[in-house]
Amino acid sequence: MLMRTDPFRDLDRLTQQVFGTSARPAVMPMDAWREGDEFFVELDLPGIDPESLDLDIERNVITVKATRPDLDPDRSMIAAERTRGVFSRQLFLGENLDTDAIRADYRDGVLRLVIPVAEKAKPRKIEILRHDKQAINA
Repeated sequence: MLMRTDPFRDLDRLTQQVFGTSARPAVMPMDAWREGDEFFVELDLPGIDPESLDLDIERNVITVKATRPDLDPDRSMIAAERTRGVFSRQLFLGENLDTDAIRADYRDGVLRLVIPVAEKAKPRKIEILRHDKQAINA
């Protein structure tokens, strides 16, 4: 199971309503789904230098960090709406995922994580030992 939390979301929403601005950079939009024995997570990170991407895991928490460079100060900007600077997001993973086998790929502005279900969490059959009555009565 993949769990998501953003303890500052309500504070950001309130700040934006009161002051008309966001108190911190926007989060990385994310899609997550399961296909068979794997979970997929895709995070939108357009305009990010792949070298600035940093992906860490500690226990069952994945932290994604990326940087979009500051604007060139020599440019006379007409519009500058894209958030700049460091982006960070944490994903809290359930105990049933194999955090040692996570794969990551960044292509076309999308960071894709593939997280397999741990072998111990997969359904399995339990063998039932059967004894016939003759062997028991003997």
